[in-house]
Amino acid sequence: MRDLDLTTLRLFVATCESGSIARAAERAHLVGSAVSKRLGQLEQQLGTPLLARRRHGVVPTPAGQTLLEHARILLDGAGRLAQDMAGYAAGARGQVRILASVSALSESLADDVAAFLQQPAHQAIQVDIEERVSPEIVRGVREGQAALGVCWDAADLGTLQSRPYRHDHLVLVVPPRHPLARRKRVRFAEALAYEHVSLPVNTAVQVMLQRQAAQLGQPLRHRVVVSNFEAALRVVRAGLAVSVVPREVAQQQAVADGLPLVALDEPWAQRRFVVCLRDEAGLSPAAQVLLAHLVARGRARG
Repeated sequence: MRDLDLTTLRLFVATCESGSIARAAERAHLVGSAVSKRLGQLEQQLGTPLLARRRHGVVPTPAGQTLLEHARILLDGAGRLAQDMAGYAAGARGQVRILASVSALSESLADDVAAFLQQPAHQAIQVDIEERVSPEIVRGVREGQAALGVCWDAADLGTLQSRPYRHDHLVLVVPPRHPLARRKRVRFAEALAYEHVSLPVNTAVQVMLQRQAAQLGQPLRHRVVVSNFEAALRVVRAGLAVSVVPREVAQQQAVADGLPLVALDEPWAQRRFVVCLRDEAGLSPAAQVLLAHLVARGRARG
C-alpha cells in the first residue's frame, strides 16, 4: 500500500464530520468533484468502501470509522510536528514535551516549569505538558512520545531511568461535622467505614487505595467518581463523602471552605515523585537543562 496522503485524510475527516462531500469541499475551498475523486482514489488504495451514501449525505462504513479514528491521530501528530519545527524555524533553541500525573501537575510541576521559562537563558525553549495516568506516562516516555515523565515512584518504570523530584502527603479530607473531623490522625481502615469520593480507577492514587483496602480485607466504597482533586473537594464540601487527596493540593481550598484535613497514619501516605526518562545522554540540550532544573527544585524543597 502506498503512503497515505495527509491532504486526502484531512478531506476524509472533514467529510465524515460534516456528513457531506459538498460541505467538506467548501471548507477546503475546493470543488466537490475534486474531493469526490480524492476519496474514490483513497478507497481504491485501501481496497474497501469507506463512505456509504445516504439520502442527505454520507456516513463512514465500519472500515471508514476505523480509518477516521486513525486519521485523527495521524493528523494530530502531523500538527504537533509542524508546531515543533516552526519553533526551530523561528529561532527557538529547543522544545521539550513532558507527560505528568494529575498529582504532579496539580501540586508543583506547573510552577516549576513556569519558573524555568521565566529565566532569561530559557526564553527560547518551549515546554509542552500533557496530563496522563502513570502507566501511560511510562509507556509514552519509553516510546519516545515525550522526553520526560513525572510520576509517582511506585509506578513500574521498567528500563527507564529516573531522578528524584518532589514528595507529597496523602490526607483524608472530611466535611466539617463528620465523625472524624476532630481527629488529628486516622488509620486508613477507619476511613474505609465511610463512603469515598474517588478518582478514575486507573489513576495512581486510586490503584494504591484499592490495593490497600484489599490488603485490609475491606471494600473501598465509592459514592462519587470524579476526574480531578478540585471536584473531589467540592463533593466533600457538599457533605456527600470523604476523600483521600494530597495535602499539597487540598490545603488552600480546604482552609477556605473550612474542611478538616486528617493525617493518614500510614507509611504509604508520603509519596515520592520522580522524573523518568529513557537515557539522559540522549536528551536534547533543552531537555537536559530542564531535567536539572526540576531535580534542583525538588531538592530545594526537601
